[in-house]
Amino acid sequence: MKPIKFTIPIAPITKKNHQQIIYHSGRPMVIPSKQYLQYEKDAMWFLPNVDTIEEKVNVKAVFYMPTKRRVDLTNLLQALLDVLVKYGILADDNSKVVFSVDGSYVDYDKENPRTEVEIYGK
Repeated sequence: MKPIKFTIPIAPITKKNHQQIIYHSGRPMVIPSKQYLQYEKDAMWFLPNVDTIEEKVNVKAVFYMPTKRRVDLTNLLQALLDVLVKYGILADDNSKVVFSVDGSYVDYDKENPRTEVEIYGK
């Protein structure tokens, strides 16, 4: 598989830290926040037009945050992988498709927050 590289030029956001609790039939439910859903929609415009990946791949992501506040890399990765699955880049984010996220890390860029993504075969 030829490596796929692209950049999502908007501030990365976590899904876990941007949730809201609603009550449905008297029971609490956790759903993504409006802020996360907007991020998901905005990110779609920067995804490559590729066939859905079903083979084992490594997804390397470098998250450039707009502030130096601490952020959980795992939560950023989960949000990114959910976007990639939702829009058909990856067939799934389980270990049969995403075998590794080696090389992923968080950095700081106040002027140009973004996510640089590289997907390549095993």
